[in-house]
Amino acid sequence: MMAMLYVHGMGHFHPENVIDNAFLESLDIGTNDEWILERVGIHRRHTVLPLEYIRERRNADPREAREAALYSNVDTGALAARQALERAGIAPSEVGLVIAGGCSPEMSIPAEAARIADALEIEASAFDVNSACSSFGAQLHLLRSMEKLPPYVLVVNSENTTRVVDYRDRSTAVLWGDGTSAAVLSGDLPSRIRVEATSLRSAPSGWREVTIPLGGHFEQRGSAVQRFAIKTTAACLDEALPGARARCASTGGRLRFVGHQANRLMLEGAVRRAGLSEGEHWQNVAIRGNTGAAGAPSVVSEHWEELAAGDTIVMVVVGAGLSWASLILEVDS
Repeated sequence: MMAMLYVHGMGHFHPENVIDNAFLESLDIGTNDEWILERVGIHRRHTVLPLEYIRERRNADPREAREAALYSNVDTGALAARQALERAGIAPSEVGLVIAGGCSPEMSIPAEAARIADALEIEASAFDVNSACSSFGAQLHLLRSMEKLPPYVLVVNSENTTRVVDYRDRSTAVLWGDGTSAAVLSGDLPSRIRVEATSLRSAPSGWREVTIPLGGHFEQRGSAVQRFAIKTTAACLDEALPGARARCASTGGRLRFVGHQANRLMLEGAVRRAGLSEGEHWQNVAIRGNTGAAGAPSVVSEHWEELAAGDTIVMVVVGAGLSWASLILEVDS
């Protein structure tokens, strides 16, 4: 029996530097706006890196990116967390547990959660749960399985993955953007948004499909990963949509699908297969790029003020491992 979990506030942050398609074309790596839109449907993405660094160094050695970056994972984590805490109406001192995770932590130890908690002056238990782009789903699924939680839990996904992108490789350079998400959750204190259901699954034999070696660049077998993402997203939607549509019919609320923000064409393929309308699909990948584990929760955060009583959000995230997770969020009055 999984425990109840409530969402009290969500936050997001995207750094100010923007990599648009014209900038990528200027790198002379065999790409342009038409090529990018035909393959991934992304117009622009954000980065913690200076654009001059990308232009001059192409991030050929990812170790240099750590020094060049304008923000650390702790910096962006704290910024997103403060927005989530403000929306939740609580002080950092009220948080009793911090969980972080994602695709590209800055250090092997200590846990990124501990460093973010320190930046927020939170003295509480802190640990990481990493399942690549599925981390947010894995984190909430874990929380729902725990017997006793503190009154408030802070979950942060700092995804500044452009630090490990090879800007000499057009196939990966066009995908990634930087973003961070945060959520304030509680198992005991109700709020207007309930995490009604979660699932988490893996296919470990596929771990080679998406990798970031220590000190190396992001790599993936793109076509195979995209087929896997569409297939698993569609399967999760087949399971979740009947109940979600029935609830919306009874409450008069709206159905919203939020998928893993890998690329727009992948999402549109899953939406068509599931028979969803354009108005039922929330996404930000076209203007944010693939922001890993922060992608789907940041979409919800960006639409935070639009959530209304009776709405149902179906979220499906897919990541390396291979792993995938689904969540159903229900908005009450």
